[in-house]
Amino acid sequence: MANALSLYRTVKRLGIPDSQIILMLSDDIACNPRNAFQGEVFNNADRQLELYGDNVKVDYRGYEVTVENFIRLLTDRWPKEQPRSKRLMTDENSNIFIYLTGHGGDEFLKFQDAEEISSYDIADAIAQMHEMKRYNEIFLMIDTCQANTMYSQIYSPGVIACGSSDLHESSYSHHSDMEIGVAVIDRFTYFTLEFLENVTTTSKATLQDLFDYYTFDKIHSNVGVMTELFNRDPNEVLITDFFANVQKTVIDEPDEDYVYVYDGDINDYPNEGIDSEFETFHHIKNTKQQNKSNNHIIKLNVPKEEHNIISYAITASVIGLSSMDIIVPKLLYYTPAVLY
Repeated sequence: MANALSLYRTVKRLGIPDSQIILMLSDDIACNPRNAFQGEVFNNADRQLELYGDNVKVDYRGYEVTVENFIRLLTDRWPKEQPRSKRLMTDENSNIFIYLTGHGGDEFLKFQDAEEISSYDIADAIAQMHEMKRYNEIFLMIDTCQANTMYSQIYSPGVIACGSSDLHESSYSHHSDMEIGVAVIDRFTYFTLEFLENVTTTSKATLQDLFDYYTFDKIHSNVGVMTELFNRDPNEVLITDFFANVQKTVIDEPDEDYVYVYDGDINDYPNEGIDSEFETFHHIKNTKQQNKSNNHIIKLNVPKEEHNIISYAITASVIGLSSMDIIVPKLLYYTPAVLY
């Protein structure tokens, strides 16, 4: 349970809201009478970080955590009364991170010690997701014994996977809390968190950096990675593509009838004011700071005869920026009187 809650806390810290997270917990350890710290869950023996607080939103718990519900969640095959909060609302533009942890074996993972999900079940569910255009890319991470066998049957494009142990290998715990009497976190998840604690929404760390961080000395088993179905080099895939809420900017080509680009020094830009045919708006805010080497300024020309329209929506933005971490609005909404 601490494994899953630790990853849940990490993606929330990096900006992913609960509305975009589905958390499934098969056991309610926090409220178990054998828990010496009632209502609390820790992932370290020093008990400095409490994982089960007021901000945890569990979507599926206890008897709801079944193989059927997990597959229905991935494929969105629900009866019409299923609430949106318990559905994975994704499309062909979505990057999905799937984390599985528990007890497993050769191509299976246990659910509630009562049933198992197989590598074929996961492969078929992802294939349905691909056919239904429910994802852009998937990162599957599994922390169980013989975890690498769980992604062996996947055949759908756009999937990258990582497992904590190879065939016939166990996945080990990191340390125990002697006061509670149980292991609090697994080694693979512990070192995953250790790496992710240094990641922010602006970090340039890649998936390959994460994979390279896993060594046998740390994990005590052979971590596996599947990349052959993925369309990108892991060296070029940012960690934040899957673990953080980072909005990517897409700049649409403007309508040539309404906009042209001035390429030059901002101090030399002419002030043309208002002429007889067009009312002119200059979108130059922060341009010099955003691109000091070469200023590109967009000039919007709005025909006066169109001022009777209540509002306009024109694609406009700074063009030709170098690779910097800037969020540029795709659309400027304005009236003839005010430019926002």
